[in-house]
Formats: sequence, structure tokens, C-alpha cells
Amino acid sequence: MAKKILAIDLGGTSVKIAIVTPEGEIQDKWTIKTNVLDDGIHIVPEIIESIKERIAQLELPSDELLGIGMGSPGQVDDKEKTVIGAYNLDWVEKQYVGEQLTNALNLPVFLDNDANVAALGERWMGAGSLADDVVFVTLGTGVGGGIIANGELLHGAKNVAGEIGHITVELDHPFDCTCGKKGCLETVASATGIVNLARYHAQFFAGESDLKKAIDDGEEVTAKDVFDLAKIEDKLAVIVAKNVGQYLGLAASHLANILNPSFIVIGGGVSAAGFFLLDITNQTFKDNCFKQVRDSTELRLAQLGNDAGILGAAYLVKVGVENNA
Repeated sequence: MAKKILAIDLGGTSVKIAIVTPEGEIQDKWTIKTNVLDDGIHIVPEIIESIKERIAQLELPSDELLGIGMGSPGQVDDKEKTVIGAYNLDWVEKQYVGEQLTNALNLPVFLDNDANVAALGERWMGAGSLADDVVFVTLGTGVGGGIIANGELLHGAKNVAGEIGHITVELDHPFDCTCGKKGCLETVASATGIVNLARYHAQFFAGESDLKKAIDDGEEVTAKDVFDLAKIEDKLAVIVAKNVGQYLGLAASHLANILNPSFIVIGGGVSAAGFFLLDITNQTFKDNCFKQVRDSTELRLAQLGNDAGILGAAYLVKVGVENNA
């Protein structure tokens, strides 16, 4: 029987767990709720309990498992296998995640930041096409990212490389960012940032617009609403969408000029706007790239959706076991 990998994608509201082959086939996948009560002390024990239950149901021998791969929010030390500062999990203090998993399941653990892991997934089985140099930008509630250079994840001196959401893109009318800075990409290109941008521009827009009417009437507006309306040429929505594309394109050009990856892959919930978002982003991207970079770096939409984190976690194990063999 072929070996299997346990892959974990830990999020603030749910934990996705899967059994994956070393070839990238997801054979079984399930989800449990993330229990953040009591400073998140229940999170890892409940993951362990769920894995043990599923292994027993499947009658899967432990010697058929290569290891456990996991992506987690927060500052992750991939060597120590710890997590700190994952505030959406209430993990303020250092969490010895790898140690808990290994002790309970007697398997090697490979751990990294969730955005880094999603980048690995897209590189391995998605839009990154196994290129040696890939940048992944995820546009969700916030903006995250992962950088792969020469086939390796970049971690930085303190394991916080790839904070793409905190590239400054707006100096004239900056929004406050949760990080304490102003004008970060996250404030104008995340799902919440796009809504803030729409509300800002609605103040100065005087024409006909369903988006403006919804905002003025106090209706709940989402980033999807903005792009759906922009696609049918709602005038205010078009202004907002173009601004988002300019900010994202500018940030992408900075990444490209510094790193010259083969691909910058755009994922996350906001990327569901598809080629409409890609096209408006590409124009600013190309306008601000050094010529040789513009000719060699391509913007792409992510292909794996919610499976990027699971597949990236599996890839951590695949490579980790091969390197330690």
C-alpha cells in the first residue's frame, strides 16, 4: 500500500484535515470547528482527537503514514515547530504545536505559516507550475502571501517574510491598518478593505449607482458586490474596482522588480472576481515593472481554491521526508 500524508490547514473558524498521497491526490478530507476558547488550548488536542478517530474508522495502520504537515496563522518557527502571535486563535504565547502532535501521533511534523503553505500548494499542484520562483498573494479578510525563491520558501530573519499585505500603496489618503501602519495593501485590497474603499469613494460620487444607493441606504455591501456591479459597469463600482487593481498592480510590480518570479499567483476569496480583477491589475503591474521583469514575470489566478493549504501542507511532508531520507 502506498504511503499517506496527514495534512492540516488551521484557520480561525475551521480546521481542514486531509489524507493526501505523495502525488498530491486528496483521498479523504474533513473539517472540524476551531475551538478558540480558553486561549486556544483546545485547538491541537481536538485536532489530534479527530485524526485518531478518522484513522481508526479507516483502519489505517500508522506505518502507512509518512508524517503530518500543517499550515497555521501567526509567526511560525518551522525548525522549532512552534507558533506565536496567532491572534485569531487566541495564541498570544508560544504554542508547541509540533511537539504535541508528535507526542500524540508518533509521526514527524512539518509546520509553516498558512500563507506560505498555500503558496507551496499552488506551486506544486496549481498555477505555480512547479516553477522555482513563485510569489503567492492571498486576498481574503486580510492580505497575506508566500514567497518561493530557488524552490525554497523565504522565511526571513524572524520568520515573517512574505507580509505582502503590509506593502504601503497609498500615501495621500491612507486608511489605518490593524498592524499600526497606514496605507497598507491590506486596507484597500482585502475583502474588508475593498468595502472601506467603496464607502470612501461613495462620499464624493454624485452620479447614478446601485452601489452608492446601497451604501447610502445602510445596506451590507461585500467585495463580491463591488466586483459584480463593476462587471455590469456600475459607475461607482468601476471606480472602486479600478482603484483596487491599481493598488494590487503596484504592489505586484514591487514584488516583481525585487524578486523577478516566474509567476505571481493571486488567490483568496477576492480572487473570485477572476479575469476582471486580473485584467485591471495587469495594466498597472506592467506600467510599473522594469522592462526585463515585465517580460518574464506573469500574473496568474490561483487554481486550487480552498485546497491550496491542504496540498501545501502535504508538500511540506513530501519534501521534508525526502530531505531527511
